[in-house]
Amino acid sequence: MSQAQPQRPAEEYQDPIKYGDVFDVSGDLASKPIAPRDAATMQAAENMLLGQTLRGGPAAVMQSAANINERTGLVGHSDVTDVARDQGVTVTETVVDDQRVIVESIGSQMVGQYVQPNVPMRTPGATLDKDSITIGEALEASAMSAGDKPIDQSDAAAIQAAEVRATGKNEITPGSIGAEAQSAASLNTRAMRDQDKTTLGDILTDATRKLPEDKAVTKEDAERVISAEIRNDPTMTTTPGGVAASVAAAARINQQQG
Repeated sequence: MSQAQPQRPAEEYQDPIKYGDVFDVSGDLASKPIAPRDAATMQAAENMLLGQTLRGGPAAVMQSAANINERTGLVGHSDVTDVARDQGVTVTETVVDDQRVIVESIGSQMVGQYVQPNVPMRTPGATLDKDSITIGEALEASAMSAGDKPIDQSDAAAIQAAEVRATGKNEITPGSIGAEAQSAASLNTRAMRDQDKTTLGDILTDATRKLPEDKAVTKEDAERVISAEIRNDPTMTTTPGGVAASVAAAARINQQQG
């Protein structure tokens, strides 16, 4: 779920930015100014459950709005809305069919919801089997399950994250599979017809051969790829059968084998 970011210069704001301005909420909450302590609480809740503040997520949107409200003198640094104070700010997680459903709420009203593949925690001390699925093989699996999907920026980011994890190098080499994916995503934005666009299958069918190095997929690899795909998707979700989903599935299988 993607929220609108406040765009006007601070001096143009005559009224505080309210929850109803940036979230699909109603009732009393919609008319409440977004306050600094509300934003700080949501940021803490995201960090506690997700280990990070999501780019473009509710906490980031709230922080941006609260900063503008405070800078223009429309709210105080310690202000908190009564809804957040009395009813709470929550980030919850439910696992349904191997998908993590994350819901972020102010009181009883949802301000963010998104889905990502679930990767269970590995049993402490477990090791990967020699027949574990590699990152290259996981990428090839996505070429089969979602091969007809035109590559977009979220796919390119996920493929680049997978390449970095496979090679252990924190850079994308010119001509590599990650560079090909980024080039394809950029060109696809200018293609008028879907049949003229480069697909996941075009790039990932021979992923194992294209990667200069490869490794067995771990939970940490899957988390990085999932994060990259979500951060670059306008709806903050992953593609069913896509890069993140395939890498997450490989990580689950590897952990079951370990």
